[in-house]
Parts: sequence; structure tokens; C-alpha cells
Amino acid sequence: MSTSLIKDFLVTHFMPEKCYVELFVNFNLYASCLTLVLNKIIRLWILLDIVFAQLLQLLKILWRRNAEGVSSASILLQLYASSGPVLFAMTHKFPLFAWGERLFLIVETTMILFLILHYRGDTVRGISFVLAYSGLTALLGSYAPAQVISAMQSSRLTAIIASNVLRARANYINGHTGQLSSTSVLLSCAASMGLIFVSLQDTGKSLATASYLMSACFSCILLIQVLCYGSNNNTAKKQD
Repeated sequence: MSTSLIKDFLVTHFMPEKCYVELFVNFNLYASCLTLVLNKIIRLWILLDIVFAQLLQLLKILWRRNAEGVSSASILLQLYASSGPVLFAMTHKFPLFAWGERLFLIVETTMILFLILHYRGDTVRGISFVLAYSGLTALLGSYAPAQVISAMQSSRLTAIIASNVLRARANYINGHTGQLSSTSVLLSCAASMGLIFVSLQDTGKSLATASYLMSACFSCILLIQVLCYGSNNNTAKKQD
């Protein structure tokens, strides 16, 4: 790949030409340029987390034909947290391209919850849940008062933290992480730490930053559990 192609790519997607000159021509580690580039990378990583973290978890469950160790209560809270932004976008009639990845996330999370119930032998309940959730989402998107949608939006971070707490607790009680995707956990952990940096840049020290910090702490705990319980997962597979 030629230098001009690299330059075009970086200038188009990550930085203005002035920053490219400072960083790659003058080799001047200009603080504002570094911050700008880091923000761009972090926001891209957050988007990758939204699109791929649950997809990887879903694919692992399908591949193993087993949802052992994946907490249904944790996934339900994740579904609630994902629903807030989508309902907010629907009620405010935002264009689909502005929130399509969030809709994709909801579909993935709903499918994971269905598979948890399905592999536990409760397929009918899983189908009933999917239908009920789809109907409720359509109703809320069309008729819910703005205060309800706003409350869901503002409480989504609390739901994410509670989801990670329940997942970590389930791993600790089980002594293994089961079918929890290590790549999914790694993506989410890195994204949660990136959110702290973005929040500090956008708003400075705030309650939101403290919440992001708490969420990142529990994401790191989950990552540590995945690393520590890896051998236990292998033992469980051999016994199966």
C-alpha cells in the first residue's frame, strides 16, 4: 500500500491533513491531534462493540448448541438497556441509518435470550417472549409518553452495570463462564474503558463518567473471570 493511499485513508477517516503532517511528517506528537485520533478510534471501537459483541456471543451459543453459564437475567437487562436508544430514536423519528446498529443489537440480544430458553427445553416460552417483546416495542415506539422513553434512556447505564454484576455473580457461583464468549467480553471491556475517555473529553468529571468507570470495573472483572475460569470450561467440555 502506497504512502498516498495510507494518507488518504487516515485523512478521510481519522484526522485532518494538518494532524497528518504534524504526526507523520514532522513527527510532532501534537496533543490535540493525538486526542482527536484517539477519540475517533475509541468511537469506532464502541461501534464494533455494539455490532459484534452480541453477535459473537450468539454465534458461540449456536455453535455449541448450549447456553450454559449465560445468565438470562443479565441478557434481559442488556435487552432493556439496548431498547432505550431505539425507542428514543423511533419516537423522535430519527433516520434509520442513525440508529440501525442499535436495532441490530436488539435483534441479536433477543435471539440470545430465545436460545437460552430453547436450550433449556422451554422453546414455547422463548417464542412467546420474542412475540411479546416485539409487540411491546412496537407499542412503546408508537404510543409511549416521552417521560417513559426518557426514563428508559437515562436508566440504561444502570441496567448495563446491573447486567454485568449478575453475570459476574453467576460465573462466581458456577465456577466457570460456560458459553460466555471471551472475544465478546474483551470487546465490551475495551469499549467501556473507551467510554470513560470519551466522557471525560465531552463533559469532564461527571456522574456519567463515574457510572462509566463502574461499568468498566465490572467489565474488567468479567474479563478476569474468563481468563481465570478458562481451564474449568475445558474440564466441563471433556466431562460432557
